Amino acid sequence: MISLTDSQSKKIGMGLTGFGVFFLFFGMMLFFDKALLAIGNILFVAGLSFVIGLERTVRFFFQRHKAKATSFFLGGIFVVLTGWPIIGVVLEIYGFFLLFRGFFPVAVGFIRRVPVIGSLLSLPGIRTLVDKIGESNAMV
Repeated sequence: MISLTDSQSKKIGMGLTGFGVFFLFFGMMLFFDKALLAIGNILFVAGLSFVIGLERTVRFFFQRHKAKATSFFLGGIFVVLTGWPIIGVVLEIYGFFLLFRGFFPVAVGFIRRVPVIGSLLSLPGIRTLVDKIGESNAMV
């Protein structure tokens, strides 16, 4: 059996997750190609499990208070795999935002520190919009 160090596992996971996001984006750009979307979904979930570990991935998705979000996300993946890509992607996106809404304020804080993008997010109209998104998505 091949043994991976924690660093190697995280690198593989980031690569799989990146390819998954690429295939999902590319599948949407090619008018919701169901094969690319299916590959992207599988790579994204596999990459996530490599990055945070299989046990933590299962615990993350199957928490009681995240049941609705998990059902929309995994249901969307199932709908894409069965051949209804547009409906499946809509379900996935809704589930994704419900699942990861606690991470959005952290991501916005990180993006604000990026030189060019941070200055754009600090513009008056955009700043209030981003602040409202961060507040509404904060986990209670």
